[in-house]
Amino acid sequence: MNIVETQDMWVLSAARRIRIRDVATVSAELYPDMMAEVEDLGLTVAGPWTFVANDLPRDGKALFDWRICLPIERPAVYSGAFELMHLEPIVAASALHRGSLRTLFSKGYGPLVSEIERSRHVFSGESREIYHDWRGPGSSYHLIEIQFGLAR
Repeated sequence: MNIVETQDMWVLSAARRIRIRDVATVSAELYPDMMAEVEDLGLTVAGPWTFVANDLPRDGKALFDWRICLPIERPAVYSGAFELMHLEPIVAASALHRGSLRTLFSKGYGPLVSEIERSRHVFSGESREIYHDWRGPGSSYHLIEIQFGLAR
């Protein structure tokens, strides 16, 4: 576990209330439209895809608030179909997951949550996944950074 302060960033974003099992489907639906908007409006991508969750549940059945975010350089004007928002920096407990999506929770989230719970830190309720190296839905290898915001 590393304690990091994230950078602030401007993102194109879309929010949904979904279940954990819906993340792959919903992100696959939103991805092409967001990328088309970047191209159509001449926006500049400024970082890897980031998923932001609020009060991420520990089971696959509960609904939670989820947001897909594509970091971009802040445009002077924006009038597109998605929300342009500024993500403020947060202090977060962070870990890198190297492997398949199948092991993201067992080998990525699980150990990080356990380590935070054993520490003096308190969850803020916000968590993020940063897709540093995404190789497609069936790939056996991805590099995904997991971040849990800390209240202290």
